[in-house]
Order: sequence, then C-alpha cells, then structure tokens
Amino acid sequence: MAADEMADWDAVATAQALRSGEVSALEVTDAAIARAEAINPQLNFLVADDFERARDRAREPLGDGVFAGVPFLIKDLDDYIGMATRKGSRATAGMAPATRQSPFVSGMLATGLNPIGKSATPEHGFLPTTEPLAFGPTRNPWGPDHSSGGSSGGAASATAAHVVPFAHASDGGGSIRIPASCCGLFGLKTSRGRTLATDPGHFPLPLSVHLCVSRSVRDSATLLSALEAQDNGLPPLGRIDGPAKKRLRIGMLLDSPSGAPDAEVADAVQGMAGLLEQLGHHVEPTAWPQPIAAMGDPFLLAWSTGAANIVAETAGRIGHAPGLEEMELFSLAMASIVASAPDGAVDQAVAYLNGLHVPYSEWLSRYDMILSPVLSLPPPEIGWLAPDLPVETMAERLPRYVGYTTPYNVVGAPAMSIPGAFSADGLPIGVQFGAAIGAEADLLALAYELEEARPWSEKRPGVCG
Repeated sequence: MAADEMADWDAVATAQALRSGEVSALEVTDAAIARAEAINPQLNFLVADDFERARDRAREPLGDGVFAGVPFLIKDLDDYIGMATRKGSRATAGMAPATRQSPFVSGMLATGLNPIGKSATPEHGFLPTTEPLAFGPTRNPWGPDHSSGGSSGGAASATAAHVVPFAHASDGGGSIRIPASCCGLFGLKTSRGRTLATDPGHFPLPLSVHLCVSRSVRDSATLLSALEAQDNGLPPLGRIDGPAKKRLRIGMLLDSPSGAPDAEVADAVQGMAGLLEQLGHHVEPTAWPQPIAAMGDPFLLAWSTGAANIVAETAGRIGHAPGLEEMELFSLAMASIVASAPDGAVDQAVAYLNGLHVPYSEWLSRYDMILSPVLSLPPPEIGWLAPDLPVETMAERLPRYVGYTTPYNVVGAPAMSIPGAFSADGLPIGVQFGAAIGAEADLLALAYELEEARPWSEKRPGVCG
C-alpha cells in the first residue's frame, strides 16, 4: 500500500482497511510517524512524540474498537498517562509524566486510537492562535506564514496536512471551531455534557467540551457516538450517518458584537446561504439577542478568573509568583483583570452568563440553526496575535477577530465550523452553524448534506503528507 494513499484516508477508511487486513497497524503507524517527522519541521504541530510506544501498541492484536489501530494526536492541555503535560507554557518545563487521565482521554483510547504524540496549543489554551513562547508558532499548512488557529492549532495543522486522519481537540471559547476554520476542516463543538467527562478546569463555569478536528463529517460523528455520555439529560444521539430530509429554517447573522466581518468572510457566509437555499432550506437575516450581544465584559471577567486561578496554581508549584520568564504577558495580563475587579464582580458576571440560556432558547425557538462567520478575518499572519504583544494591541485585535464562537460555550449549545470558501490568498474560511442545546443530530445531518453538495476533503494544502 502506497504511503501517500494511506495519508488521504480519513479515520473511518483507515479503520476499515485495518479490519480487512489491507494494511497492518504497524504499517499505518509507521507511515504516520514518517509524515510527522517529515512535516513537523515545517509546521511545528508536535509538542512531544510518542513514536516508540505507538509502534509497540501497533504490534499488539488489533482489538475491536471502532478506530482500532488508527494514528492520532492528543492535545497537550490534557493529561495522557506516560507523557508530560506542558500546556504550552515555559512554567511546565520538567513536569513529570502524567499518572492519571480524564475519562474522555481513556474513552478515546478505548476506541482503539493509537496516539503518536501530543499536539501544540497556546499557553493554557487562552488565545485563538497557537504561538506559545515555550515552543514557537504552529503554522498553517495552507499558508505557513499564517496562523493555524487555537487553541487546538497543533491538532488542526497536523490533520489538515494529512499527518493523522483526525486529532483530539477541545473547545472552551471556540478552540475546535477556530482552528477548523483556519485549516479547512470540520469541527463540531458538542452540547455541554454530551460526551464523557473531562477535568472541569479553572473557570467559574463549565465552558469546555472535547471531541476532534477532522477532514470528514463521518469521523467526528463516529467518534462522538463512541464517546457519548449516558444519562446526561440530553436527547440520546447515537450514530448520525448521513443527511436528513428535513428542510431547515436558518437565521443568518453577519456582524459580531464587535462589528462587521472582513468582506471575504461576509462573502463566504452569504455564499453558504445561497447554497442552503438551493438545497431547499430557508435562510433569513437575524441578530444576536441583546443580552448575548452584551456578554463581552462578563465573559472576559469569567475567562480572566480562569487565568488568575492558573497563575495562582503555578505560583504554588514553582514557589513564587510567575514572571515573564515563566508565563506569557497575555496570560499575566488576563489574570490581573480579576485582581482589579470590585468585590462580587465575578459572581455577578457568572450569574449573568448563566442566565443567557433563556434568551438563547427563545431565539432558537424561531430557527433550527444560526449561520454566521466563525471569525471576522481569514487566518492572520503569524505574530498578529503573538502572546508578547502589548496589552493594548491585543485588547484592540482580539475583539475584532473573535466574537462569534463564545456564546455557544456559555449557554452549552452545540455549534460547528465547516469549510466555506477560500480567501484570495488561498486560505480557508469556515462558516459556523449553531443549534439548540442537544441538537447535534441536526448539525451533523446538515454537515453531511453540505459535504456532499460542496466536497472539501479532496482539496489539499501546499504542505501535505
């Protein structure tokens, strides 16, 4: 079997080839490792490799997991037994290998996935680009001078470059959808509680969920069906394996609370609206409910509380308050926001955010889905959101760039990024669909339909395995 043919398989096709005996697990693993070794120097998606353990696992009997023998990457915000967890930070240098891992990571391994290493992330996942000072920038295979997104930027870069068929990703404010958009991938953020449990993290309300970034809808759908939590209060999902006949009422919004998107992004969203209408769906303009449009300051305070808790935890571990030698300027600046907040401000912010599910549910009672940009700009150049830029520069650029993804984390609703278009420079531009809490089936069915109508997986970036 030619190595380049294996590189084009998605995870489902790879698993099928392994089960049929067309290839062995060791062949597939060795080919993925060879691609990683060849391409990582160009893209820098790998924090640490686990090649020899992966080869050892590949020599064992295949097992009956749905992804038995498929190579994979685990995001380096999460513990994986036997490897250190660096979280994109210089302050974690010298960390011992993890001895515990979350039920979600264990669940991924139970499907038979074979991790070949850990993927890069910004420091503690704070930024929508993966450029940590500890490891250097992860680059976009569609344009290596541009960002791969964040915080699952290493996962997206490796998947888009066909190093692995798909890779673990998590999303606390857009960190699956943003890198999927930047790298031309499919990325589904699930409803809160839909998948197996993970570490709740340092934030004052649960924001993050876990799944993957993938080149095919069926890879994400299959992994989700394998990792779906039971008795979570949501309607059971099961395996979604194709389009639905139901035609949808879709609200389209273009502006974020911070303003209008770039013209190329607006064109991508409007082009998607046109395709939807050709397919028989109804699309009409809508706008954010006012309480959601006004959530910026409360969200910033909640997000900064997470940073403050991480800084305090780091200080306890290293024995002193971290400075710029240990943590990035942006992380320390985020933590300082909480220190200057008045008494009770965090509790008030959390109460405000927890109340947003009411206007959100009322909004979604009028629509099956909401169509919008993922980001206001195509993937920016490396350095445009560097973590050591002046705080004033970041305060200006971040709200301009990001504003469409975080409401879905706050209310715990599902949303997805699918490839929408390409910029004049050949960079991917994703579009976002959000749905009612628990409505992953509708999102996946639409994603299958759009994947059939406008296939994206056959397109290859300039840097590709």
